[in-house]
Amino acid sequence: MPTIRKTLPALVAAACAIAALSGCGSSSSSPSSSTSETAATTAPAAAPSSTQTVPTEYTSALNSAKSYAGTSMHMSKQGVYDQLTADSGEKFTADAAQYAIDNVQADWNANALATAKQYQATMSMSPAAIHDQLTSDAGEKFTQAEADYAIAHLND
Repeated sequence: MPTIRKTLPALVAAACAIAALSGCGSSSSSPSSSTSETAATTAPAAAPSSTQTVPTEYTSALNSAKSYAGTSMHMSKQGVYDQLTADSGEKFTADAAQYAIDNVQADWNANALATAKQYQATMSMSPAAIHDQLTSDAGEKFTQAEADYAIAHLND
């Protein structure tokens, strides 16, 4: 799907502009926990004890993650992590990004569904093509389970 791969960066750039975010990009880094795990089952990375304060970088990464995973951008867990750690993105450390991923309140299934509905409405893609785009390393980077959920509820 060469057309989708050419169009996706433009869509991401437009979403970033709308959200007034700068530095959109990607990175080949990946979170230390599997993207198939949900935030509820992932233990926080390097979580400070109750007597310690959370480092500013960690809270900044978490605030950025909330924007990316929230209602305006609907990014995947892996997509958020990549954006947080990207040299052309937020440039957070891997530990700060992992802390953000582990602590952000996000419904990854709902994000996959919102993204799938956007593809269906704006690009008139088939469910199979949407599923491929949702799970592609060059695309949205949702898990297979999240993409399956999105396709199952696409016409709800």
